[in-house]
Amino acid sequence: MSRKVIAVILMMVMIINLNACSKAEEKRYEASFLDVFDTMTTLVGYAKDKEEFTQYAQIIHDQLKEYHELYDIYNNYDGINNIKTINDNAGITPVKVDQKIIDLIKLSQQADRLTDDKINIAFGAVLSVWHKYRTDGLEDPYNAKLPPMEELKERAQHTNINDVIIDEAESTVYLKDPEMSLDVGAIAKGYATEMSSQYAQSKGFTNGMLSVGGNVRTFGSKLDSESKDRSWRVGIQNPDVESKDKNLYVLNLNDYSLVTSGVYERYYTVDGKQYHHIIDPNTLMPADYFLSVSIVCKDSGMADALSTSVFNMPYEDGLMLIESLEDTEALWVLKDGSRKYSSDFNKFIK
Repeated sequence: MSRKVIAVILMMVMIINLNACSKAEEKRYEASFLDVFDTMTTLVGYAKDKEEFTQYAQIIHDQLKEYHELYDIYNNYDGINNIKTINDNAGITPVKVDQKIIDLIKLSQQADRLTDDKINIAFGAVLSVWHKYRTDGLEDPYNAKLPPMEELKERAQHTNINDVIIDEAESTVYLKDPEMSLDVGAIAKGYATEMSSQYAQSKGFTNGMLSVGGNVRTFGSKLDSESKDRSWRVGIQNPDVESKDKNLYVLNLNDYSLVTSGVYERYYTVDGKQYHHIIDPNTLMPADYFLSVSIVCKDSGMADALSTSVFNMPYEDGLMLIESLEDTEALWVLKDGSRKYSSDFNKFIK
C-alpha cells in the first residue's frame, strides 16, 4: 500500500537534545490513518528524520491491516481465510488459517478461563442478534426494539467455547456446532495493537505511543518531556460525554497499555433507555454495573480482554481478579459517577 495512505499527518514537533549516552538526536513525529479496524489510529514517536518515521508508520499500518483482515467477521478478502471464513464453515469443515488467528484464539481461551467465562469469543451467535437489533434501531430509532429473550436464549445454546477445535499441526480451526460463530471484537483490536507494537520495536522503533481507537500501547520514552519523568501522558475518557472535563485522569505510562470499555462506545435507545454493546454472558443483556472500566497492564491484548470481562463482573469480583494479576491495575466508574480503584492504580496518575 502506498505511503500516502498513512501519511495523513506527518508533523515534526521539535528537535530533542539528548544526553551523550542516548541515541543520536531524534525528532518527534505523528501519523494517523483511518483504514484499519474501522477506527482512528494515531502513532506518535521519535526518529532521526521524517523518512525513518514514515518507514515505522508504514510497518505498523501494514501489520494492523493484516490483523484487521484476518480478524474480520463481516468481510471476505481475496486469498485470505479469516474469522468469517471459519464462521462460514461451522459444522462443515476445518479451515486452514494463519498462525495469527490461532494465537488470538488461544489467548482468548486463556482469557475466558481466567475470567470465568466473561469473555467468550464463541458468543457470536448471541452478539449477532444484538448487532442486528442495534443496527436496525440506529437506522430506524422510532421502531427500535430489544431482541426477544427467547431468541437470545436459543442462540446461547450455540456458544460452547469447547466446540472450537484447533489443530496446530494442520494449522486449522473448526467449529463443531454449525450454529456457532466467533466474535473476537472484545480482544482483537488490543491484540493487534500489542503485536504490531512489538513488531515495530523489533525493527528498531524504540520510543512511541500507538492508539488504535483508544487502545493505547506505549513503549520507550517521551523524549521531548520538559520534566525528568519522560512517561507518555495518556488520558482516560470521561464516560459523561456532556461533561466539560473530557478526561477523568491523565496517566503516566512507560511500556504499559491502557484500554477502556464503556457505555458511551456503541449503543442504541429503546423506549428512552440506552442499551450499549457489552453483553453479559449470564444475563444475555447489556451489563449494568458500571459506566466504564479502564485497565492498565503490560499487554494490550490482555488489557482489551480484561476491560470487557471486568465490565461484566460485580466490582468485588473484578477487584479480586485484578489484584491477583501482576502489573495490572483498574479504574471503575460506577453508575452514579463515583470511582473505585485497584490498590496501586494511583501510582500511574499524573
